[in-house]
Amino acid sequence: MSFESAVAAGRLVLAATPLGQVGDASARLREALETADVIAAEDTRRLRTLASALGVRIGGKVVSHYDAVEAARLPGLLDDVRAGRTVLVVSDAGMPMVSDPGFRIVAAAAAEGLAVTCLPGPSAVTTALVLSGLPCERFCFDGFAPRRSGERRRWLETLRAESRAIVFFESPHRLVDTLADAVDVLGPDRGAAVCRELTKTYEEVLRGPLHELAAWAVSGPVRGEITVVLAGAAPSTAPPVESLVSAVHERMADGERRKDAVSAVARAAGVPKRDLYTASLTDTP
Repeated sequence: MSFESAVAAGRLVLAATPLGQVGDASARLREALETADVIAAEDTRRLRTLASALGVRIGGKVVSHYDAVEAARLPGLLDDVRAGRTVLVVSDAGMPMVSDPGFRIVAAAAAEGLAVTCLPGPSAVTTALVLSGLPCERFCFDGFAPRRSGERRRWLETLRAESRAIVFFESPHRLVDTLADAVDVLGPDRGAAVCRELTKTYEEVLRGPLHELAAWAVSGPVRGEITVVLAGAAPSTAPPVESLVSAVHERMADGERRKDAVSAVARAAGVPKRDLYTASLTDTP
């Protein structure tokens, strides 16, 4: 456990930036952009564009702070804080550290007892949650969905019984495949929302069961930044798959293929086909 030093020193400030609408910038962000000694920005060009739109003059030194250079920037930024300077960390949009750079410097500064604070503001995670129309008193955030289908399906398997709402980011180029995998793994009727271009001119929120959202994604090119919200799993009322194996075997004895027998029994009982199929193999008469 570490405690922030009471000795006068610099401080590390993380600040949320607008997702799209410049008017969402807080007064504290404007002041910090003008007064910080050093600004570590994920994209220095976007930072200067934001400052120009806000009518703010950046007074301090600006350094890049994206994934590839985050570790290399760490010693110098910590030296600035130790020397009594204010170091402001901003990402392209939303809150630093939330699927953006920031973790390394916060962890290192906290470990030394250096002052760390945050200027709250826009977040795609909470914005998507409140727009989803889904129960979100309890939720979890899972960053970006895995890129590869196998990893993505295994990740979705871990969410099948998750009772909290789940928020994650996805590339528009992979959304079709991700929603198709979600339909297959989580079921076609799981509630969800796809939030596109949040707070921007072409903001769009589509709500419905996964199979409807998957059909929408296939119907045309999807563009923009995507945040997906999945409803939490409903409490299970399905019987144990082991108790259904005999029904599968009875259908097979009547000449039905195992795959078809499993599909019919699983659908009627509301259990995952994969689990029932595996159980029918391990308990073959």
